[in-house]
Amino acid sequence: MNVVATGAELREALLDCAGSDGRRVLVPTMGALHPGHLELLKRAREAAGPAGTVVVSIFVNPIQFDRSADLEAYPRPMESDLAKCHAAGVDLVFTPDSAAMYHHDRSVMVTESLLSHGLCGAARPGHFDGVCTVVLKLFLLSGCHAAVFGAKDFQQVAIIRRMVRDLDVPVEILECPTVRESDGLAMSSRNLRLTARQRADAPRIHRALAAAAKLHDVAEILAAATMEIAASPMLRIDYLALVDAETLVPVTALARPAVLATAVFYGEVRLIDHVVVRSGKLKIREPAKKPD
Repeated sequence: MNVVATGAELREALLDCAGSDGRRVLVPTMGALHPGHLELLKRAREAAGPAGTVVVSIFVNPIQFDRSADLEAYPRPMESDLAKCHAAGVDLVFTPDSAAMYHHDRSVMVTESLLSHGLCGAARPGHFDGVCTVVLKLFLLSGCHAAVFGAKDFQQVAIIRRMVRDLDVPVEILECPTVRESDGLAMSSRNLRLTARQRADAPRIHRALAAAAKLHDVAEILAAATMEIAASPMLRIDYLALVDAETLVPVTALARPAVLATAVFYGEVRLIDHVVVRSGKLKIREPAKKPD
């Protein structure tokens, strides 16, 4: 496994893979890899094939953070991450710093202006500009044929798909189901920052969404999910919304597939989750469980 830290080093390393008959598949990450990330690496290895190349980027992207405290506190266990990449059969790991990714006088950003209006886009102004910009740069730097993303960040995946469509980016977007702990909590690098009491409480998020999604009325769904989540004195709700699965616009009826999504804060730790709702009934792919 080769580890490089600059664009020039990445291009040179990719030249060694130029004769490969398989596909080049990218997995963009911010590190602190957990079993959910390992599912992405597995999917990438399958998509690349034995003759292909799996490239993983590990970069805590500063321009997608709306709070400096969150950026500073984000875990960065690089040695452990590299060991996990090696064990997963990754061929190349790109570990740039901010100076390697951005010019000091950068003046170009990639902005999506429709799907990013609500949910995390409304709660974190500028967040998806940072996501789109770094993802497009990683696509260009890696020359990948495909890229793998986790469904937990469903709004992010929808926006990246739109960016690829609208800008004619020749990259296939592959999506992996949300991976959950045995108690239902969606796996996230931010879970490491929860206190023991917060971690014990956090499964209520998915439990509330899943139970509410079994109801048949939009108002009832939102009320039930809000009541269960807000019952915890340890968290505050950033947003809770029921939106069209394609347009991400809030819905008033369940005539089409919809997504029930939320973001909550445990202190300074922000967690997101969602379930897919079809005609008032929960229809979600079976999530992968954390190995015992």
